[in-house]
Amino acid sequence: MKRNSPGVPLVLVVSPGDETYRGYCLEQVAAAYDVVLLTGAEPSWEKPFIVDHVVVDLTDPTALLAGGRALAERHDLAGVLTWDEWNLVPTASLARALGLSSNSVEVMRACRNKATARTLFARHGVPSAASMKARTLLEAGLATMTLGFPAVIKPAAFAGSIGVIRVDRPEDLPAAFAFASEGASRSREDTGVLVEEYLDGPEFSVECVTHLGETTAVAVTRKHLGPAPYFDETGHTVDATDPLLAQVAPAAAAAVKALGLIEGVQHVELRLVDGRPRLIEVNARIGGDMIGHLVRLATGIDLPRAAADLACGRAPDLTPTRREAAGIRMLYPDVSGTLTGRQVNTPFAAHTPWLRQVQWIREIGEKLLLPPEGDLFTARAGFYIVTGRNTAEVTERLDTVADEITLTTRADR
Repeated sequence: MKRNSPGVPLVLVVSPGDETYRGYCLEQVAAAYDVVLLTGAEPSWEKPFIVDHVVVDLTDPTALLAGGRALAERHDLAGVLTWDEWNLVPTASLARALGLSSNSVEVMRACRNKATARTLFARHGVPSAASMKARTLLEAGLATMTLGFPAVIKPAAFAGSIGVIRVDRPEDLPAAFAFASEGASRSREDTGVLVEEYLDGPEFSVECVTHLGETTAVAVTRKHLGPAPYFDETGHTVDATDPLLAQVAPAAAAAVKALGLIEGVQHVELRLVDGRPRLIEVNARIGGDMIGHLVRLATGIDLPRAAADLACGRAPDLTPTRREAAGIRMLYPDVSGTLTGRQVNTPFAAHTPWLRQVQWIREIGEKLLLPPEGDLFTARAGFYIVTGRNTAEVTERLDTVADEITLTTRADR
């Protein structure tokens, strides 16, 4: 572990996540701050970046609070933060208990609950999707009579597009409602299901930083989705000069304000419908799928560092230092089954500097399950990241690399 650095503020990170997708966040925070962890398992890869830790059951709010208090007794904490969606509310509770800067618990609950968020968007005039809560299949059917088809059925409080499905016909509603209900049952906060208007248009996210109630949109991420009726994200691109940013930034900032967020980094998801932004949701944390890393590759802006700055009551530096583009593509199998082969053309990778990373996350012999049996956690075999001058070049390079990677599965009977 690191040693304490004299004069360097110390920040508490709750639930650092896995090294593959969130290692860059901890590394970038540790470059500017001393870090202590509240974590659910004994640290391994995190050790070079931290000065102390406490292992707790992260699903137990009382245990999490006790662990945070123990670290506060041992250290002079300047702030507390998390980029873990499941621990946004407990982290806000911990910050309040320790007298540290944070959005309120109520605000974080509103961000986590899509029904509450929709209500706040409507109240503040933020264009969103019409939405109705459904406790039963009958209520879901009644909702579709009001909202029409196609409709989206989704958990009220979950993430990762898990349990989210489009339904186009009344006869498909029972299976869709069961699929969404299964996803919703995994939520710690609200096991309800929502029926929503389907927003027909390309999907984006806006990466925002809010300080003292003022929101700056630093980048727009163009999203790529897998086949309908599911909403699994298969890739993302970020371009520092994307003209779309100016078009969608006001809507993203309005959504952040409607929810009452005053500090932090936000990943705001929306769709363009007839050329106009319509809100999907506001995630009060750094975007997943390496989006924060793409933002840094494209613009030079360090979102994990900004999140730590804000947690410690400091104004972050949001000055762009690059005008490039970056993209990530997830590696999914063609069919569910056992992973039998995974290979990248080694000479190509070795002589292609713009291919920044190829990362496998599943081993030969493991099962890969696509929806509806699986979700993004069971379906992905890995990912790769490229950089380029603009979105067009990045897209071309993502396609080029796809031809140099082999992924095979054996369908299980």
